[in-house]
Amino acid sequence: MDEVYGTCTDRFAEVRSAFQENFRVAGEVGAAVAVSVDGVVAVDLWGGWTDAARTRPWQRDTLVNVWSTTKGVTALVAHLLVEAGRLDLDAPVAHYWPEFAAAGKEKVLVRHLLSHRSGLCGLRDPLTVEDLYDRESTTRRLAAAEPWWEPGTRSGYHALTYGFLVGEVIRRVTGLSTGRWLADHVTGPRGIDFAIGLPATQDHRVAELLPLPTEAGTPVEQPPPGALHPAAMAALANPLVGPSEANSAAWRRADLPAANGHGTARAVAALYGMLAGGPGGLSGESVERVREGQGACTDLVLGPVVGPGTECGLGCWLSGDRGWYGPNPRAFGHDGLGGSFGLADPEAGIGVGYVMNGMGTRLVDDFRKRALVDAVHASL
Repeated sequence: MDEVYGTCTDRFAEVRSAFQENFRVAGEVGAAVAVSVDGVVAVDLWGGWTDAARTRPWQRDTLVNVWSTTKGVTALVAHLLVEAGRLDLDAPVAHYWPEFAAAGKEKVLVRHLLSHRSGLCGLRDPLTVEDLYDRESTTRRLAAAEPWWEPGTRSGYHALTYGFLVGEVIRRVTGLSTGRWLADHVTGPRGIDFAIGLPATQDHRVAELLPLPTEAGTPVEQPPPGALHPAAMAALANPLVGPSEANSAAWRRADLPAANGHGTARAVAALYGMLAGGPGGLSGESVERVREGQGACTDLVLGPVVGPGTECGLGCWLSGDRGWYGPNPRAFGHDGLGGSFGLADPEAGIGVGYVMNGMGTRLVDDFRKRALVDAVHASL
């Protein structure tokens, strides 16, 4: 068993135990977990290794790609712009991005982008990994695309397109990429160690992403044969990305506000703590806006795996009756491919971040996450 380093208050001793147990029984390679309570760090733990050969120990400042946990951070940027009076969630997207009105999308609202209800979960035409690195080309293709379903009527997880869609609205409003605005207005001033678009000077701090051996966790999560709608295939496999792509320099440098945030667990906890209304974060009115349910349904993309009754707010998934983010049904957060997550619970005043480099096989609600979420709430 790998030694765990860092700090943890006595109140959250169960979190330390759960984190250690993930190394002992779940095949954890390297990871970190943090809990912020009313803006004060109560848990900041790390352990394991940053590479497959297990020669480089995980450090306090180790960074790792957190995949879709990035989406909650992008949503934070959008809601801060709403607070500043610069963005209206009920305005048509075309108000900020005129080209987007093509192919019958003139009535798509900004809130539809944040809640995965725009109908643009993926493109019909083939998209390569290299295309992802060309923001202008990909946003132009999305602006011209026809929705897969009537916008606003249901959710269909926008796995990669979320970042291009929400990110382009942010760019039209501010003149800056999501990552640049985040750095200038949030992470830089507050010393939060998180970046969307990582400078080459930080590569030495990045953990290598690795597939977690299947036998170390739950079976590979697969939908029944023929269950995936063509829109789901477009969302999840056009293009197909995984550890090898995310370990590349091109991925790290790219402007991918849906999937390539790099940070520490401490940074994720701080940012999701801002979503929960912690010090320096969103106002109470904005917190309620983030978790404003947009209607429970069977998600067109995730439904075959997670089943019916999931509900997204405006940028994060709601815990709901499933308890994805703990027993408070009004808590919310976002999972990242392979197991990372950010959690915001305004009632408890907490932000939680978990990052790792051993990628599990579940699309959401990784078993390591479940153990940590349960331990956090048992400590409250």
